[in-house]
Amino acid sequence: MNKTDDLLKLREKHVPRGVFNVLPMFVAEAEGAIIRDVEGKEYIDFAGGIGVENVGHCTKRVVDAIKDQAERYIHTCFHVVMYEPYIDLARKLNEVTPGDFPKMTMFANSGAEAVENAVKIARYYTKRPAVIAFENAFHGRTLLGMTLTSKVKPYKWGFGPFAPEVYRMPFAYCYRCPYGKTYPGCNLRCAEALNDFFINQVAADQVAAVIAEPVQGEGGFIVPPKDYFKRVKEICEENGILFIMDEIQSGMGRTGYLFASEYFGVEPDMLLSAKSLAAGMPLSAVTGRAEIMNAPHVGGLGGTYGGNPLSCVAALAVFETIEEEGLIEKGKKLGEEVRLAFEKLQEKHPVIGEVRGLGPMLALELVKDREKKEPAADEAKKIVQLAYDKGLILLSCGNFGNVIRTLMPVSIERSQLEKGLAILDACFSELSS
Repeated sequence: MNKTDDLLKLREKHVPRGVFNVLPMFVAEAEGAIIRDVEGKEYIDFAGGIGVENVGHCTKRVVDAIKDQAERYIHTCFHVVMYEPYIDLARKLNEVTPGDFPKMTMFANSGAEAVENAVKIARYYTKRPAVIAFENAFHGRTLLGMTLTSKVKPYKWGFGPFAPEVYRMPFAYCYRCPYGKTYPGCNLRCAEALNDFFINQVAADQVAAVIAEPVQGEGGFIVPPKDYFKRVKEICEENGILFIMDEIQSGMGRTGYLFASEYFGVEPDMLLSAKSLAAGMPLSAVTGRAEIMNAPHVGGLGGTYGGNPLSCVAALAVFETIEEEGLIEKGKKLGEEVRLAFEKLQEKHPVIGEVRGLGPMLALELVKDREKKEPAADEAKKIVQLAYDKGLILLSCGNFGNVIRTLMPVSIERSQLEKGLAILDACFSELSS
């Protein structure tokens, strides 16, 4: 029996089954885009801790910043004794997020907490109760987070009742258009549907906010038309509704932009970041218009660990790494290269129905038949397993579980990228043999 088997037995005995695992492996160390397990086997990481390691595992700047901070102080609680890294990082996010207007930022620990706080702030500012989310959305696993999340199994099943005053409408999923139309001849029917929604589902004057991911993550890396969010934002403005952009997975250079909102030319009232913000340290942020963020009363926002100093210095080091190593431009080039490779895979393998994404946030939707578009969930699951067997870590996603997504570090070395893509090609060949 090897060490992995021993650890799996301990895991099964001491950790509940609800805490799921994609792969039966345990990490020993990780660096850049490489993970080594406890058996000494090396894997190329195309998952990045679910989009957390955009700058790479154990980036030296980040590790050094954490070490230095840990020797000074680890925790005082910002609400009791304040510290500079919190202020420095808030100022940085206020400067770099889209929108040339005064902003403020608060910190929490997880993406779900950022979502919850954004909704709290929106409701307080507007004095309205309702929130509109979208089909295929993922916004976390807390009570409000899973209420806003679309997919039932495994995220919501058996965990009700859910939070009130949350409404859901179709998203701009062009490959499977909910209105049976084709862009651009559709005239953005999916965006205009928001006006119908106010008639049939919830009155506009009761809606505090619309929350959306610019590129839906867990829902399948769905990218709407470039002019979609501009129209949604216009409708929100016409009705006094705040527009919240959840950039927890799409932010921090994941799409070839620091934030995907830039690609869509949208300046959200509030923007949420987490995941790659602090390269693996628990940190999330809500950044928004100053008058909105400053609306809640003193003591209405916060938490014991929010904006922990170790996490804040890690995030500041992430920004230094992105800027000094030119990772936004590298991300654009990486996206072009991976898309080209994926399009070649699509030509070879009929199971690939669509290649989509933005920058290096790319995905392959697998189907049993390209005409009928029947989801190929079993095939996606098998690709993940085959890749693991060959030394490549992959993730699937999508409401049907039929989408293969890539979240490799933007800093990945070319030789590692080429090897990973070759493994992926071999997996599809084996699948169809």
